[in-house]
Amino acid sequence: MSNPSDERASRRDFLKLAGTAAPAAVAAVALSGTEAQAAAEPVNENRMQDTAHTRAYFESARF
Repeated sequence: MSNPSDERASRRDFLKLAGTAAPAAVAAVALSGTEAQAAAEPVNENRMQDTAHTRAYFESARF
């Protein structure tokens, strides 16, 4: 039969590892070298942009 203190120690070690591995994974993804694509600049900020999203809204709002 295993000793309960050994089981607690392994859980503690797991939590320590998880606490340090998560930030390392985030840093690895952030430094992977891929860049985000920039969104297109709005043509006229005074008017609502004509997008598929706005067209779908207007179609669903018709009576």
